[in-house]
Amino acid sequence: MPRGGHAASGPAPDPDALRRERPGDKATWTTLPAEGRAGDPPEWPLLDPEGREWELWAELWAMPQAVMWERLGQRYEVALYVRMLARAEQPKSSIELQKVVRQYLDSLGLSTQGMLRHRWRLSAAAPAEPAPKSSGVKAPAKRSSRDRFKVIDGDLGE
Repeated sequence: MPRGGHAASGPAPDPDALRRERPGDKATWTTLPAEGRAGDPPEWPLLDPEGREWELWAELWAMPQAVMWERLGQRYEVALYVRMLARAEQPKSSIELQKVVRQYLDSLGLSTQGMLRHRWRLSAAAPAEPAPKSSGVKAPAKRSSRDRFKVIDGDLGE
């Protein structure tokens, strides 16, 4: 019997791994633009979109992962995810529907695990502005684990 159980078994690939000479690491990592995909979302491919679906559709096609979806022609997969997500958001939606949405998250690279499995990473965003220096007020010292212990003075029955 093959080892591993299923295609996604084992840890996800790590772009910062120390050993890079493994045969399975020959694939390159794709860097996605942190600012997301530019332009309007593609035309909705399914029938009869609902209001919430339009909102999700536009939001998703502005994400960095949308660059790859466009390259791979995944309009239908994204539209089905949008439809399932809109239904899963409803009160009393089924657990099975929520599981399907979770699977779409991974397969479309919307979760951290999905990004790693696809070997996608985000480009470095513009450096954040340095935080202003404090006005001289000292932050409280961190407590150590020893500070949580109390000494109980008493007779131990001797």
